[in-house]
Amino acid sequence: MRRSWALSRQVSETRFPGKRWLVAGLGNHGMPGTRHSVGMAVLGQIARRLGVAENWARDSRCAADLALAPLGDAQLVLLRPRRLMNVNGRSVARAAELFGLTAEEIYLVHDELDKPLGKLALKLGGSARGHNGVRSCISCLNSNAMPRLLVGIGRPTHPNMVENHVLGCFSPEEQELLSPLMDQATDLLLDHIRARSQGPLSGL
Repeated sequence: MRRSWALSRQVSETRFPGKRWLVAGLGNHGMPGTRHSVGMAVLGQIARRLGVAENWARDSRCAADLALAPLGDAQLVLLRPRRLMNVNGRSVARAAELFGLTAEEIYLVHDELDKPLGKLALKLGGSARGHNGVRSCISCLNSNAMPRLLVGIGRPTHPNMVENHVLGCFSPEEQELLSPLMDQATDLLLDHIRARSQGPLSGL
């Protein structure tokens, strides 16, 4: 772990010749497999796709697990906060500081109640719309410019069921949809980052 920390520190303090992007999977640390942590599951799939699934290293400076991955001439900083959802923004903001990244260079991947499971959307900034993890990121970064990949988890019929729904695990029927969904989410996100890496930063 000490070696991983040293490597992470060395890379973060070294200038990278191409573009760097931070991709943060929001969720509750210690609660994998729940709907609220589906953003972290997407990060796991991205790491596997880019061949860095074994490279996660804990970085105590930002209280997160980090993995660095090449994407063409660009570099992705994959981040999974080791905090609860409501304070994920502290990890994201600290990592942005360490790697010298602006809000526009940070992608947030998170669950979305108002989209059914299996539906994805790329949102280019905007309000948190009730999502506590996004709200934390906006507060800690003092910006709402972060592009966001929304992963639908569906909304329960009764408002009183929302908390149990988001903190609960996917049902066996939902699990069957997850594998292709992870691939689709990865394709959508990486294609968008590739396109932005080819052009000016303002071209969202």
